[in-house]
Amino acid sequence: MRGVNPLVARVMSTVAGQLGYPRGVLGRGTAVVLNRANRVLIDEAVSAADPGAGETAADIGFGGGVGLTLLGERVGARGLVFGIEVSGDMAARGRARFAKEIAAGTLRIAAGSLTALPVRAGMLDAVITVNTVYFVPELDRVAAEFARVLSPEGRAVIGIGDPDDMARMPFTRYGFRLRPVAEIVAVLEAAGLRVEHRTVQRKPINGHLLIARRA
Repeated sequence: MRGVNPLVARVMSTVAGQLGYPRGVLGRGTAVVLNRANRVLIDEAVSAADPGAGETAADIGFGGGVGLTLLGERVGARGLVFGIEVSGDMAARGRARFAKEIAAGTLRIAAGSLTALPVRAGMLDAVITVNTVYFVPELDRVAAEFARVLSPEGRAVIGIGDPDDMARMPFTRYGFRLRPVAEIVAVLEAAGLRVEHRTVQRKPINGHLLIARRA
């Protein structure tokens, strides 16, 4: 990239790569960072998805796993939470961290992605995914998957940082797709979903919650 120190570019590219696909030794540190940096938006996404006792919920791209804990508290012992991860290292970390919940049958960790969810149609009552859609080129396939897996009254919540705020972060120049909020809403609606848009005021990056339901 013109005008950027090669060493800085390499570091920022590594940071962006880890945020999109945490792995290895750096991935373990990234998981901790994701839990802390995304906590406010994850909290708000879980509240917006509003999973109830006994329901089936999912966190797609769960990273450090704080969303799995919050969803599990909501659905309780009669519910089920899916943790879906494209990163094998994060999936392995989740299986180790949540071994008790997995053994109890209240949590399942599965390999998958936003464009290929490993659950049957109409199975999910509440879905969250936070700061993940930047790394997916086929947004229409994401929307189609949400429409497929949601139960009739299901809620899918996409949490993202404000695109303008994100653009000021140096690492987002490397592999991030910072789409306007209106573009994401339009794609979800084209897949037959109704979308409610909420904002989350926080510093240094404000957030957006896109709450999608079957039309």
